[in-house]
Amino acid sequence: MGEETEILEFKTSTAEIPAALDSIVAILNKHQKGTLYFGVKNNGTPIGQQMGAYTLRDVSRAITDHIEPKIYPTVEKVVIDGKNCIKVEFEGNDIPYFSHGRAYIRVADEDKKMSQKQLKQMIFNVENQNNKWEEKPSNITFDDIDEDTLKKFIEKGIKKGRISYEYTNKEDILKRLNLVDENGKIKNAGYVLFAKEPNIQLRSAIFATEENTTFLDMQDFTGNIFTLIDKGEQYISKNIRWSANFNTGSFTREDIPEVPIRAMREILCNSFCHRNWNEPYENNIAIYKNRIEICNPGHFTAEATPEDYIKKTEPSRPRNPLIAQIIYLSGEIEKWGTGIKNVYKKCKEDKLKVKFEDRKTAFFVIVYRKNIEELIENTEKNLKSDNINVNINDNINDNINDNINVNIKLNKTQKSILEMIINQPDITQNKIAEKMKITNITANRNINKLKELEIIERIGSNKKGYWKIINK
Repeated sequence: MGEETEILEFKTSTAEIPAALDSIVAILNKHQKGTLYFGVKNNGTPIGQQMGAYTLRDVSRAITDHIEPKIYPTVEKVVIDGKNCIKVEFEGNDIPYFSHGRAYIRVADEDKKMSQKQLKQMIFNVENQNNKWEEKPSNITFDDIDEDTLKKFIEKGIKKGRISYEYTNKEDILKRLNLVDENGKIKNAGYVLFAKEPNIQLRSAIFATEENTTFLDMQDFTGNIFTLIDKGEQYISKNIRWSANFNTGSFTREDIPEVPIRAMREILCNSFCHRNWNEPYENNIAIYKNRIEICNPGHFTAEATPEDYIKKTEPSRPRNPLIAQIIYLSGEIEKWGTGIKNVYKKCKEDKLKVKFEDRKTAFFVIVYRKNIEELIENTEKNLKSDNINVNINDNINDNINDNINVNIKLNKTQKSILEMIINQPDITQNKIAEKMKITNITANRNINKLKELEIIERIGSNKKGYWKIINK
């Protein structure tokens, strides 16, 4: 029989089935096929295997029940040197394989338990080998391409200095961008980037607490990548707290988001560059009370960690280089490999904590929001001052958290009314009175005072109009 090898394993009896399963998995993960015998010593000497009516069936069932992904081996009785033995032949290409939830790799004639790094590397390599999805031909035609999106892309690229030619027509531009294959078919990359109605989604939600148990809002956006980047940024902008600062002695307003919007947009761009399009999941935005999570299907490169990109100059390995190249040409991202570093730097400048996590099914970028309790405390202190210096904090779904700094004498009621108007320009006088628990007469008197001071004016009707802060 010879000796054990990287594709050949011997077991003395079926009492060693658990160890046999580990060997099968180890061989599959290394070579995708192999042979195992029961009733043979590890030096190749046949000693025989006792067999009953169900022995072969039990071996086959153990393999199919306890190895994932499932394989269906050939299990048969063979006679070697006059000894009854069991021969198991197996093969499979869906690596990595697991035995009782553990992955092994064959090294010479030994089965070594795979480390997390080895497993991650194997998964990443398999994804890269199989993930030519962006290069494969799609089923769409040039009529299915959104010409407005394509034109805007060219305009942005020219403005950024990354595209040197003017827009001509759909077919010519897509060919220039390497989005058409040798048979004249639009590649999948062109489909997700520029199609009018691609079947891709961005799932977005707001949760009431720090857990994903109770949500306040949930929306699924559909569109091409550039459309989803815009919609994702708008969703984040709409559902975070903003500061509205006024320069001393002026009513010029400066809106400041609690998280850096440009960094959030870059995270969204990278989530589409690096997602695994073979996975049946969507890119996600989850806004929690204390953080914002953006995730994409697919693991981080196994050869590096996010820290390598932050602290070192690590060459980028985008999972979808063609899609990444197009997004780069648009000016949405800088050169490859700088995205994580840029996000980390911007969050650090804003004194925000950011984390990068490679979980079981997706890669997550987590940006922690500013401390709400501290903002509430500041609000209470500022409300006591004579001048406006207010920090408003309300329910997460109301998107309210404004700092107003105005050098003008106002009473507490007038300050509160101004705060409401800044955060909800279309609010009516009746709603102001209701929220503040004051009469309509009191609300009207104080609103008129703000008008007299030329701080606010009403544009449109009382019901359908809105308030405008007058710049001075």
